[in-house]
Amino acid sequence: MLHDVVFVKSSAPYRLFLRFDDGTEGTVEVDREIEFTGVFAPLEDPAVFAQVRVDPELGTVVWPSGADLDPVVLYARVTGRPIVLAPSAA
Repeated sequence: MLHDVVFVKSSAPYRLFLRFDDGTEGTVEVDREIEFTGVFAPLEDPAVFAQVRVDPELGTVVWPSGADLDPVVLYARVTGRPIVLAPSAA
């Protein structure tokens, strides 16, 4: 099941505190999840990283550079549950 991010706060350099639509909360250390290259390169600057916000249409976190993170991955990191893919219809 997909859970949307409803709140985000940069709580330390490269760390996000997240709240999801089901009330689940926790932190993700983003520097362990991404490399600061390409669209993520500007996020290496802590001032830019702190500009994170929730995009209500995407249900995830975004930055002015256009970078975003998959809410499924974020939820898995916060809960410690593995990502389960739905079987594809053939």
